[in-house]
Amino acid sequence: MRRVVVAMIGLALGAVPTAAQGGLTVERVWGSADFNSTLIPVQWLPQGGAYTALVREGGAVLYRVNPENGARTALFRQADLVTPSGDTLAIEGYEFSRDGGKVLIFTNVERGFRRSTFGDYWVWDLNARRLHQVGQSGGRQQYAKFSPDANLVGFVRAHDLYVTDLRTGTETRVTHDGSDNIINGTTDWVYEEELSLVDAFRISPDNRHVAFWRLDQTAVPTFHLIDETSALYPTLTPIRYPKAGEANSTVRIGVAEIATGATRWMDLGMDHEIYVAGMDWIDAGAVWMTRFNRHQNRLDILEGTAATGATRLILSEIDEAWVDQTEPRWINNGREFLWQSEREGFNQVFRYRRDGTLVRRVTPGGWDVTNVAGVDERGGALYFGGVGEGPTGRQFYRVGLDGRNLRRLTEGPGWHQVSLDPAFRWFVDVHSTAATPPVQTLHRADGRQARVLADNAVLRARVDSLGLRAPEFLTVPGADGTELNAWIIRPPDFDPSRRYPVLLYVYGGPGSQTVTDTWGGQRYLWHQQLTQAGYIVASVDNRGTGQRGRAFKKATYLQLGVLEAADQVAAARWFARQPWVDGERIGIWGWSYGGYMSSLALFTGDGAFRAAIAVAPVTDWRFYDTIYTERYMRTPQENTAGYNAGAPLAHAARMQGRFLLVHGSGDDNVHAQNTTMLVEALQNANKQFDMRIYPNKTHSIAGRVTRINLYQMFTDWLLNNL
Repeated sequence: MRRVVVAMIGLALGAVPTAAQGGLTVERVWGSADFNSTLIPVQWLPQGGAYTALVREGGAVLYRVNPENGARTALFRQADLVTPSGDTLAIEGYEFSRDGGKVLIFTNVERGFRRSTFGDYWVWDLNARRLHQVGQSGGRQQYAKFSPDANLVGFVRAHDLYVTDLRTGTETRVTHDGSDNIINGTTDWVYEEELSLVDAFRISPDNRHVAFWRLDQTAVPTFHLIDETSALYPTLTPIRYPKAGEANSTVRIGVAEIATGATRWMDLGMDHEIYVAGMDWIDAGAVWMTRFNRHQNRLDILEGTAATGATRLILSEIDEAWVDQTEPRWINNGREFLWQSEREGFNQVFRYRRDGTLVRRVTPGGWDVTNVAGVDERGGALYFGGVGEGPTGRQFYRVGLDGRNLRRLTEGPGWHQVSLDPAFRWFVDVHSTAATPPVQTLHRADGRQARVLADNAVLRARVDSLGLRAPEFLTVPGADGTELNAWIIRPPDFDPSRRYPVLLYVYGGPGSQTVTDTWGGQRYLWHQQLTQAGYIVASVDNRGTGQRGRAFKKATYLQLGVLEAADQVAAARWFARQPWVDGERIGIWGWSYGGYMSSLALFTGDGAFRAAIAVAPVTDWRFYDTIYTERYMRTPQENTAGYNAGAPLAHAARMQGRFLLVHGSGDDNVHAQNTTMLVEALQNANKQFDMRIYPNKTHSIAGRVTRINLYQMFTDWLLNNL
């Protein structure tokens, strides 16, 4: 019945073209390879000057590529990688030793959570043309890496650190207390998710010691995911998940002698409510560490002496709201470092001496630096990404370490994603705009293009044949009058004398952006499919989003959701006033933080939205993890009013309009508990809504058939409800 109704509505609005007509359909966008882009998987050699590319040619071949002329030399073939049992290794990842003479191969990969992996490691010696196994005593390994001299490989197995000597094949166990509670050399769930930290050990420059994180998660409460489909009785998967205000793992940094396992612990201070977000060696005798307090409004750089464990404070970064995670980049043989800070209102790079005294600001100021790509000490230059041409794009720059001679190296508006040669002679640029798929080009260090690596000409022609209207960039007023960046996609046959329904796409979380001049892939094409059905699709970056400076980003501190939802409501009301918009048919949709935003905007919008789709939403920040939530909200015990004000649960009874709620029951990130609690609140308020649960699916609700099912549901639901 629903598909019949949808077809009738589709005809009324201008039917979506079928796949046979060469148009956009859910199955074509999400289930075919028609719109996949192709890029060369460039990985620069450690010494620079050339890159490698893994090519699948009836069996993988790893090539060394000369950037000057593109000439390829085969380093080895998959057929060379024959194990003692006669099996041939599948290459799922690889890493070169510092001298380029050996390759660490990752195979049999198994996913953990969002970033963690398990698998098997082997070493291919390029000179001897011999294969070595890492971790011969069995068991899946994690995060294997070469020592600086490439004679050792360190790795984690079952929460303990090990080292294999490639010369003798001897395996040494460095730590011995790994367990379900004690984690050595890798991290717990919340460090992985919120600090992007999983590889948690570093081998010293003299190859004698290994510095590592040790996390004790004994006090962290357990959350259980329920699998109700794999067996007659449900099974439980336990996850140590610290929700806001609850206990975290306690952290230590150890330096162990590889030969003996003797460990010296770094002095991290008397406060145990801390996070150690980064750590590495400065030289063979000292490590640096970055230490957050629990509120994350203070970030300290510590120097620790490997031999004694004594530490000293180098620098403290303090903010009235929060400090974003950053790490020092050491230069001048460890006598100086570069550091990113928002202390002048925008994220900039500063140069410091090792004792913490400021030398100068290196980058120009007035706009945000987005990333540091590399430091050419011999040439006295810093290479970095930034938004000097406006926050919706990304450009690549070079500036002297003395702060002089700023130069933009990329050309053309839009988004430039750059990979820099470690020898600073070349860079690869992947350039796209909101309306054009990416082109991958190779450039000399001064920005001159050498050649095209991947033009995606077939994809570009295919997209051009669809007759789509390009996104238009504009600004709309927020709730307090602040001009907010936005884009809008109009139907191909847009007629300003008609009135169209509008669907807003939102994410809206701290430091994020949806209003960017970059190719959006499948989601962008699905939005275009909706315009072919007669909708206008738009997106607005509310207050709290990124690349507009510290004040704009941190305006939402201690009141997540309140200003952001108000801005989305204000944007909806602005659209409703436009003569080409049907003000009674405005919707909003989002995923994760965006699902949270679409829920809150619908509930607090007093009728501004006719319909909303919320996928995997947080419904009360009390249900989310410590690191993310407390960075912006502090704890529920300290900020009860802020938690209540921004909770969709607290506003469920105010809901006006139609609501679709979607969640994966296996979501380890935003637990389906959020949706269950919201269902109860809506039912208690006698509110009608629609819901779809995807059994055992994670936060991404991934899979080809699953995505087809999901986006067809979205499409049908919008055609029926907006």
